[in-house]
Amino acid sequence: MKQAKEYLCDVLIIGSGAAGLSLALQLADNAQVLVLSKGPLREGSTLYAQGGIAAVFDENDSIDSHVKDTLVAGAGLCDEAAVQFTASNAKTAMQWLIAQGVPFDQYQDNDGKLKYHLTREGGHSHRRILHAADATGQAVQLTLVEQVKAHKNITLLENYNAIDLINGKKIGLDAKRCYGAYVLNTSTGKVELIRARFVALATGGASKVYLYTSNPDVASGDGIAMAWRAGCRVANMEFNQFHPTSLYHPDAPNFLITEAMRGEGAYLLRPDGSRFMPEFDERAELAPRDIVARAIDFEMKRLGADCVYLDISHKPKDFVIEHFPTIYAKCLSIGIDISQQPIPVVPAAHYTCGGVVTSLDGQTDITNLYAVGEVAYTGLHGANRMASNSLLECVVFAQAAAKHILQQLDTTTALENVPAWDDSRVSDSDEEIVISHNWHELRLFMWDYVGIVRTNKRLARALHRVELLQREINEYYSNFHISHHLLELRNLVQVAELIIHSAMQRKESRGLHYNLDYPKLLADSKPTILEPK
Repeated sequence: MKQAKEYLCDVLIIGSGAAGLSLALQLADNAQVLVLSKGPLREGSTLYAQGGIAAVFDENDSIDSHVKDTLVAGAGLCDEAAVQFTASNAKTAMQWLIAQGVPFDQYQDNDGKLKYHLTREGGHSHRRILHAADATGQAVQLTLVEQVKAHKNITLLENYNAIDLINGKKIGLDAKRCYGAYVLNTSTGKVELIRARFVALATGGASKVYLYTSNPDVASGDGIAMAWRAGCRVANMEFNQFHPTSLYHPDAPNFLITEAMRGEGAYLLRPDGSRFMPEFDERAELAPRDIVARAIDFEMKRLGADCVYLDISHKPKDFVIEHFPTIYAKCLSIGIDISQQPIPVVPAAHYTCGGVVTSLDGQTDITNLYAVGEVAYTGLHGANRMASNSLLECVVFAQAAAKHILQQLDTTTALENVPAWDDSRVSDSDEEIVISHNWHELRLFMWDYVGIVRTNKRLARALHRVELLQREINEYYSNFHISHHLLELRNLVQVAELIIHSAMQRKESRGLHYNLDYPKLLADSKPTILEPK
């Protein structure tokens, strides 16, 4: 396979969700930006985010309260400086989104003034969630896509999968500097070279490593795996958030039932119709996600039930349709009228709380390499992400990274000579079935052994299996032409290993990590930081 094309830009952004597109728009007035999208530009986790974005807009709320709620939800492992930074910049970030045209819901108060409608979600002590009905992520993504497409300084490459970052180690220069990336044009099968003065990872999380997930197929941990291979530290990978309420129905896989529904009064029910959350936490359905997910998992295993139920049918039908039109329409399409009957739900892997270690301006351990959004570990989420802090993190840290990059733009040059991709010693594979079998095996044992509830024995089993898979995949990668599915599998297996090693290092149960062999909290707990060899 010959290298087809070569690109040169000021900033290469790998990923096209809220983090990547926000960063592109913040930079583009002063820099030539190239955005790499693994699939169609609008596809990605942002598109499917329902609930909203947390920010203090209510006069009865405060930044201190937002900080306190986030710290509590993070179960003692948040970096307080990161939480303070995020909450303090939240309103400015939301005003920027509003200026881009994001249509957050509004209403008229008693004086006839327009105000933003704020909802409340689990872990929040106030109503502070800006939303666009129950399809906030879609509103954000489509608005940003429209703005990005209109900007003359932004080049968009759709259906491109990044293979690896180019650091000095690969080309005999400074091992701690990034010079660009090799990328696969999945439409042509050609490997192309992108040289850049700066590279930003905005690739999202890695929840596709689990069998059941709310995430789209693109969430395969690419940025985390690439950064690790390039020499970056990763942190807190044991904390993968399982959203408590994903629709349980064969005709609607991966469909999330927003946390805002519980915020508006929905109850979780056993199959016999009885509530159970008050027995697990005084906040009941409004407890943080880790508590709710474990409670559902416990009840399902105790009862041998396939699912539990989320019921908002006690609210007026007009209220349900107005607040949750997307969920109402989706459920109705499969024969469930949520204004009249409960919704069958199960937990599903949803959000990667750990990631590539960065500073508060998005810098990684590698010079000129940034990470923004779910791919990054800033310290904001700690051991459990609070609802609606995720899209917020994307925009706040996109603004911070853009500011830092622009400050260095005049003093940083791109490398002139980077070697082309060499695939002269590989051949076409005649065993693609190996990839699909390995993919399924990985996601199944990660669900069984490294899921909501873990044990030392389960983790040891998972590590043994992932090491076998790694050897097989590395041999495959070395001998055959690469493909989109091979790249995703290679990255997922790498991320799985990082999750397992992180989980094995934590000798306690905290937040999203629950190990039956270590059920208690440690008095002095710190983030789990893995260092590349």
